[in-house]
Amino acid sequence: MKKRNYLFLSLILMVLVSCDNQKIQPGFSGKGEAGPGPSARALVEKQDIVQMYEAVGTIRPLTESVIESQVSAQVLKVFFTPGTSVQEGDVLIRLDNRQLMARVKQAGEGLSLAKNNLEQTLKSMDEASANLDQTKAAYERTQKLFKSDIVPVQKLEIDKAAYLQSKARLEKSREGVQSAKASIRQAEQVVKEARIALGYAEIKAPASGIVAQRMTDPGDQAIPGKPLMIIQTSGALRLEASVREGLISRVSLGGDYQVKIETVDKTVNAKIEEIVPYADPATRTFLVKAALPHTPGIYPGMFGRLMIPVGRENTLVVPREAVIRVGQLEQILVLRDKTWQRVYVKTGKILKDKIEVLAGLSGNETIGWERN
Repeated sequence: MKKRNYLFLSLILMVLVSCDNQKIQPGFSGKGEAGPGPSARALVEKQDIVQMYEAVGTIRPLTESVIESQVSAQVLKVFFTPGTSVQEGDVLIRLDNRQLMARVKQAGEGLSLAKNNLEQTLKSMDEASANLDQTKAAYERTQKLFKSDIVPVQKLEIDKAAYLQSKARLEKSREGVQSAKASIRQAEQVVKEARIALGYAEIKAPASGIVAQRMTDPGDQAIPGKPLMIIQTSGALRLEASVREGLISRVSLGGDYQVKIETVDKTVNAKIEEIVPYADPATRTFLVKAALPHTPGIYPGMFGRLMIPVGRENTLVVPREAVIRVGQLEQILVLRDKTWQRVYVKTGKILKDKIEVLAGLSGNETIGWERN
């Protein structure tokens, strides 16, 4: 048994020694490939590329309307869902209008009462005016008789007092008429406001567009200030990105910059249309808004990156199809000593049909790959 154990250990040592003698060179897999070689060949290029800072942001509509209720009421029905088109004036949401109708009715009753009060006040004024005419005539007649010593002074004082009371009563009636008219105007305003509030029971689209978000359902309570729906009122989109304060000087208003949208694997040119001149104290970043061209497949809320040039760097590039991926590893076929060998590399940015090589190559090597 001991001899078998010694024999087994000896075999392991021999294998380890053998492996040590065939140590792989740095960057190379240590395996050569015989045969005619790959069908496509090229030299590793050295290229001067622009280094980019990627400012992350969110795609938003250029213009949007936040739909809110002007009155407090329960939501009865929502007519549109996100993604659907609406036209200006379309009813978006209908609210329970029973309380609003009751308010209109109550305001109408108040207006009728104010009008009836005006009619009564006008009648009182007419009576006061007629009474004034009578007492004035009586007082003037008594004055003539008093001058002729036909009636005593007591009669004159009585008729004078009756005349002055009738005059005061008429003036009070006139004030009552003015007050009644003011009450009517106030009641009419209440009726107008109640009818306007009733109109708010149907929430309509302020402009044509597309429903971007819906934040309410039937049965919810709508209150002023609570968003119910968001409408994208124009087809244009823009990226709102946060740029750190140390790089904001590299962003110019009206300048053209690339925007990368990884979700749809697209890079588009965008124009900077706004730079908010205030840094967020929490993140030390500036908000930059870049207008995007019309691009199919891009929607509000998607993630994007604003590419800001920060410098230039000389780097190695190879055709993208030359990179062989084996799991998480990346390899390239390199011609060395008339033998094709697989070299482990680390790649970086994709530059159209080429890719940056960060490690594994030194430049000017001949590489190869099989054409697809």
